[in-house]
Amino acid sequence: MTAVIAAMITAVVGVLGTLFAPLLHQRLTARQRAEEVRTEDRRRRFEERRAAYTAMNRASRQFHTLLKDALHRIRDGVYTDDDRDRLEEARRDYRDRYAEAQMIVPERVLTASRDLNTVLAGIDAMAKRIDRRLPREGETPGAALLQLKDAEPRLSAMRRVMREDLGLTD
Repeated sequence: MTAVIAAMITAVVGVLGTLFAPLLHQRLTARQRAEEVRTEDRRRRFEERRAAYTAMNRASRQFHTLLKDALHRIRDGVYTDDDRDRLEEARRDYRDRYAEAQMIVPERVLTASRDLNTVLAGIDAMAKRIDRRLPREGETPGAALLQLKDAEPRLSAMRRVMREDLGLTD
């Protein structure tokens, strides 16, 4: 190879390097930005799930507590309109959190929340019938309180599944 050919090859490689450097830089920058967007999207989805889980856990526990209080008060004959309003407000909040979670949580969390929802909704309906003095056979505040105990392990199971989904294991 002659010196002239070597110089020409060196010049061509230099020009190509100069031309392709901005393209290579642009491509690397675009990849980096895409990765940042994916990372931010994963973080945002995690925060959405965490917020939904927190709200749903709080609303579930509040509804459970107020159901238990209502049944005690119905049994003792001291159930008031204020108690009814607080229970109804808790039920609506729980329903709303449950509906929101259905749109963003994985199926295993929905299964756990559905199991809990079945018990809470059934006890709520029973409490309303008892309060209206239209209970079905065997429906008493005491029987409803016993059935409400079925919700407690379901509350714990739902919380455990939510924590596992967030990567929080003990």
